[in-house]
Amino acid sequence: MENLIQDWCERVRAAASSGASLAIRGGSSKAFYGEPEQGQALAVGAYQGIVAYQATELVVTARAGTPLSQLAAVLAAQGQWLAFEPPHFGPTATVGGMLATGLSGPRRQAVGAVRDFVLGVKVLNGLGEVLSFGGQVMKNVAGYDVARLMVGSLGTLGIVLEASLKVLPRPVMEKSLRFAVDEVSALASLNQWSARPLPISASSWHDGVLTLRLSGAAAAVTAAQRKLPGDVLTEAEAESFWLAVREQKHRFFSADEALWRLSLPSTAPPQNLGPTLIEWGGSQRWLRGGDPALIQAAATQAGGHATLFRGDEGLKQSSGVFQPLTSPLARIHRRLKTAFDPHQVFNRGRLYRDF
Repeated sequence: MENLIQDWCERVRAAASSGASLAIRGGSSKAFYGEPEQGQALAVGAYQGIVAYQATELVVTARAGTPLSQLAAVLAAQGQWLAFEPPHFGPTATVGGMLATGLSGPRRQAVGAVRDFVLGVKVLNGLGEVLSFGGQVMKNVAGYDVARLMVGSLGTLGIVLEASLKVLPRPVMEKSLRFAVDEVSALASLNQWSARPLPISASSWHDGVLTLRLSGAAAAVTAAQRKLPGDVLTEAEAESFWLAVREQKHRFFSADEALWRLSLPSTAPPQNLGPTLIEWGGSQRWLRGGDPALIQAAATQAGGHATLFRGDEGLKQSSGVFQPLTSPLARIHRRLKTAFDPHQVFNRGRLYRDF
């Protein structure tokens, strides 16, 4: 493994000195996400394996090339998991790709996002140096926020070599309920329920059907179920449904239209921009098709932002994947890029075309 890192260091230094760009590739299960790839491919998926796992400390450290399926199996043997339910989008998904994209699954509304579970990282920067940030236990997290910067950066700041992640025990009990409601009523109910002590771990609304998941201690789940008049799904139905939402196998995602991801305040009213699926208590809204300019403008007016999650190269070229940053935020991004990758070696243009 050390030979791999040494080889990558040399390639990074060579690229930095020549002005070349390297495109970091892991499992490529999420290669569709972000702006088009530029530069010479640098395959990093071979750097695999679990470095340390302290089940009693609820911490695991894994190399970035480790398949998510392998990590999930190791954690499951101890009754634990990555509670934010990262989507895989295929069997080749890796820990590094999970961090680079920063994508969380249905349970994000209850437990937090990927970045909230990152305790430390080891990174190869744009000067060919190996740097470490954070730690491996909650009480030793110097550089904690620096480690979190890697989440969602799409590899533009460096190659993540290892990551230490907080894990949690799996819930003792889960029940999923289903309600027949329109979008306005669904959003109103979700916001009302969020203000009550209910163990809601996921929600999904589409086409007049709201599905709710309750998770936690048996007594808490049973008590909440009595208060909510929904139809109960079987365990198999619930497992299949939430997996389909997480992995975008739900019928909503099967169309060929562009897929937009809107991050909005949960109280934002229906946007009426096209076919919609709502998650995270109203805060994440998936939208199919529509006019890019109208979608971005509506998201901004509602107090959020829109991302072109899936789309063809022509649409990405015309509308951009991510909404433009404000000038202050753009300056911060550029300073971070300069600090970690001063010669712009890594994933040039992957987040923003001029970045």
